[in-house]
Amino acid sequence: MSVDQTSWEAAVRHLFEDAYPYDATGPRRHEDWVLDVIALMARAVPDPRGWNGLDDAAQSPEHDGSPTFPFAVHPPEYIAQRLHEIDRASAENLLLALTDDRCTLSNLKRFTESEEELRAMARTVLARYGDEATYHTNVDRPGTVPGTLDFTTSHWGYAPLSDVYSEDCGLIVVSDTEVGMFWNFSDY
Repeated sequence: MSVDQTSWEAAVRHLFEDAYPYDATGPRRHEDWVLDVIALMARAVPDPRGWNGLDDAAQSPEHDGSPTFPFAVHPPEYIAQRLHEIDRASAENLLLALTDDRCTLSNLKRFTESEEELRAMARTVLARYGDEATYHTNVDRPGTVPGTLDFTTSHWGYAPLSDVYSEDCGLIVVSDTEVGMFWNFSDY
């Protein structure tokens, strides 16, 4: 499935505009793609296609003092240890869970679209990165099969990359040429 700019931007905006998102894509320049993630967190690289993501924190006064806000500055090893690979189906579910706080699929109730319509939007977002992309997250909701997430369990956690918010959950999508980040921050 190929995707055009208008469809991708509309899907990102619709799914995440009511969250506190950081959704951005940058070029993949390193074999160790965590270095590319760090560049994205620092807003140091533009989207290679010129497509628009969402970055609510960029408007925050705290951002002026820290280009990575709300992410904390960490070395690559710290970040890599907090991420684990998941399959594409889990990545699709995670994108939908990131649409609001608490990283749960019950967030879909706030939309007027059907679950299948929302899943189509999530597939549009992921399509940009191609069929060979890999998916990584800091969310811990282990499924019965390694590399999967189980959104039916009430037991879950995450490995924070922010020192500011009580919850920060996200998905990193890695292709041969691009690295995408889809993150949501919240406080209770």
